Amino acid sequence: MQHTEIILIIDFGSQFTQLITRRIREANVYSEIFPHTISIEKIKQLNPKGIIFSGGPMSVYDNDAPDIDEEIFNLGIPILGICYGLQLISKKLNGKVEKAADREYGRTECEVISQSVIMKNVKTKSIVWMSHGDNVTEPPKGFQVVASSNHSPVCAIENTERQIYGVQFHPEVHHTEEGAKIIKNFLFEICKCKGEWTPENFISKSIEEIKQKVGSANVICALSGGVDSTVAAVLVKKAIGEQLICIHIDTGLMRKNESKEISELFNAKLNLNHIHIDASEIFLSRLKGVEDPEQKRKIIGNTFIEVFESEAKKFENVKFLVQGTLYPDVIESVSVKGASVTIKTHHNVGGLPDKMNLKLIEPFRELFKDEVRNVGRALNIPSEFIERHPFPGPGLAVRILGAVDKEKLDILREADDIFIRAIKKNNLYNKIWQAFAVLLPVQSVGVMGDSRTYEFVLALRAVTSVDGMTADWYPFEHDFLAEVSNKVINKVRGINRVVYDISSKPPATIEWE
Repeated sequence: MQHTEIILIIDFGSQFTQLITRRIREANVYSEIFPHTISIEKIKQLNPKGIIFSGGPMSVYDNDAPDIDEEIFNLGIPILGICYGLQLISKKLNGKVEKAADREYGRTECEVISQSVIMKNVKTKSIVWMSHGDNVTEPPKGFQVVASSNHSPVCAIENTERQIYGVQFHPEVHHTEEGAKIIKNFLFEICKCKGEWTPENFISKSIEEIKQKVGSANVICALSGGVDSTVAAVLVKKAIGEQLICIHIDTGLMRKNESKEISELFNAKLNLNHIHIDASEIFLSRLKGVEDPEQKRKIIGNTFIEVFESEAKKFENVKFLVQGTLYPDVIESVSVKGASVTIKTHHNVGGLPDKMNLKLIEPFRELFKDEVRNVGRALNIPSEFIERHPFPGPGLAVRILGAVDKEKLDILREADDIFIRAIKKNNLYNKIWQAFAVLLPVQSVGVMGDSRTYEFVLALRAVTSVDGMTADWYPFEHDFLAEVSNKVINKVRGINRVVYDISSKPPATIEWE
């Protein structure tokens, strides 16, 4: 999508880079992440209102430290450097950066020491979040020091003439009390953004672009029942009406009664008259004996497209496939950082065959999950669709570790259903980002009645998150976990032990595979 105003975030490897994007978008300004290797030509082409240099884990003096083309400082585009970004600006413009005597990490008091644009209306003393091992000891010529802390005398700098600014702390993290204000100062006081990135504007622009792209062709949409594909279908239908053909494929990897229930809801509540395909046998036969998670994802992705293409042939003039790919999927699957690694292939990003006969329409490729939910609300989609927890494209196949078969799927479906029902009964569903059960390839000894059992272990997982990029495990009451465990073990044959996953992301991912 073409954006009238965009803030570029140049990524130097910080764990907080996605947070910068989110904070900017929360202020109704569009922003996007690019690697530090971005060319000057690309920057000119994007014509951003401003540029932010992210933090990073390295020292500017490391041999392979990420660098930037110095020409960026001559473009006349406002720049804000955060942490490593500040140090890089200082080094490039002949300031002094030195190893700090004490590495500064965590909450620190910062004091505004002179009037400044970047610190406009910021309290004189406030708490900021630090994470650095180097300090700027002398700012470049022409720069004024506008804030300081005990360990960082040069805590914030600015050169209003060149419109270059820098802060040693992280304004994007919520621990920095005045962080949102500092970011808004950069967006509205310095970059003169208008703040028009709203769900309503996104919808009208998307409708226009989809109409133009599709023309008179027909479009197929893969309806999984999840938030992303549902909102995508309603948006595309608004753009092209009856040219949209919705298909729900039951892969056999869905949760209990899910295919049947969502099929009824699609037609009754969203007027998405869709075609229902039961392809469970094909998927299960191809997954037989396959244990590697990446291979499972690829098999499912390929089979999915194959089934779609065979359905598409039954209709004339079908040229496009709608997918609910999100921005975090793109970030995790395609390396946007100079040296980042692919964590896993996302079903709707990397799991597609190279030669696909349908072109993709991915209206949410630039959005985070909560932004898609906001678009859904603006489209008046009922909350039962909007509030659904994320569900992976490969379904329960990535929640059964190791090989997948019908028996394991049925065991997992029953256990998962007990867990989710208990969460809903206790009014916890909307407090949790994602909750599910995982069947482990581990069998353990148990006792039921007077008999010895040797059955599967089930792991329960529930996390809180804003966008899935980072997540914390949900602290259930012990009585709740005891009740779920008891019910699962008593009612689901094949499970004799239940454990609860208390790992955060990072270092763990939300899904186990």
